[in-house]
Amino acid sequence: MSIYDYTVPTPKGEEISLKDYEGKVILIVNTATGCGFTPHYKPIEQMYEDLHDKGFEVIDVPCNQFADQTPGTDEEIHEFCTLKYKTQFPQMKKSDVNGDNELPLYTYLKSQKGFEGFGKGPTALIMSKMLKKNDKDYESKPDIKWNFTKFVVDREGNVVKRFEPTADMKEVRAFVESLI
Repeated sequence: MSIYDYTVPTPKGEEISLKDYEGKVILIVNTATGCGFTPHYKPIEQMYEDLHDKGFEVIDVPCNQFADQTPGTDEEIHEFCTLKYKTQFPQMKKSDVNGDNELPLYTYLKSQKGFEGFGKGPTALIMSKMLKKNDKDYESKPDIKWNFTKFVVDREGNVVKRFEPTADMKEVRAFVESLI
């Protein structure tokens, strides 16, 4: 299977085929409206505005699996994002990215790019300590660890990079631009 064999549900109950994004660079991100990483919406939107006409797409998958930081309805989430961050990229239906009810797309993404660590710095240390309390073996599992984990798909449909929420958004942008 390839990335183009998957679909993602919209808030209206439709399924969008990733085949519609064939030949484009895609950033797939699980988001939250009440998280310390929520300000990532701003640089993601800026990338979308700057690079969309060059073949860049964003797939925003709101998720409430991490400390209940996305409690609203799909409509409330969309309203928050468009009013606070002026987002224009498509937002999908709030969905699970881990566990029994995870989107099949996320099963595939995690199989292609597992967890490689949070990097260095205070935020990375805080994330590691927090996760280790709940699961001492969290580092060995490919599961999504928190909100705003980002996967980058190249124009050929390869999942080429996974960025944890602790990654500097300038690094994310530089990587995406290298594929445009």
